[in-house]
Amino acid sequence: MLLLLTTLGICFVSALFPLVNAEAYMSALAVTSDDRAVWLLAITAGVGQMGGKIIWYQVGRSSLNWRWVRRKIDSVTWQARLTRWQGRVQGNRWSVAAFLATSAFFGLPPFAIISVLAGQLKVPFALFCATGLAGRILRFAAILGGISALNLT
Repeated sequence: MLLLLTTLGICFVSALFPLVNAEAYMSALAVTSDDRAVWLLAITAGVGQMGGKIIWYQVGRSSLNWRWVRRKIDSVTWQARLTRWQGRVQGNRWSVAAFLATSAFFGLPPFAIISVLAGQLKVPFALFCATGLAGRILRFAAILGGISALNLT
């Protein structure tokens, strides 16, 4: 139980502060943990990461109301771009879901940045959470499973 709580905490903190590397932590876990725990650890890590990414999503969502951001985007050109991109997001949910899941799994573009943009572009919260969680769980399962498979000792 302590291992799961530690994993949850480290992955949550790593979602907020990129200097804390969840992938390095998960790699160390893969060497020391039982192969049967791969999915449980991957789910725990994914939940922890998404907890932090939800905070970034909310920052993005609220940032459009910040005074200094409003000054930057108050021009007609910026407003038109923002409205156009929000319309694209609302009209292409499958494409947005695929993009979010790809970013969550591969980390390219960085999922922290995509989390903020998802909030700014008003990606539906449930869509963001579901695709992000799935991508993160699969990412951590791949790390754990891949390193466990290489650990031949």
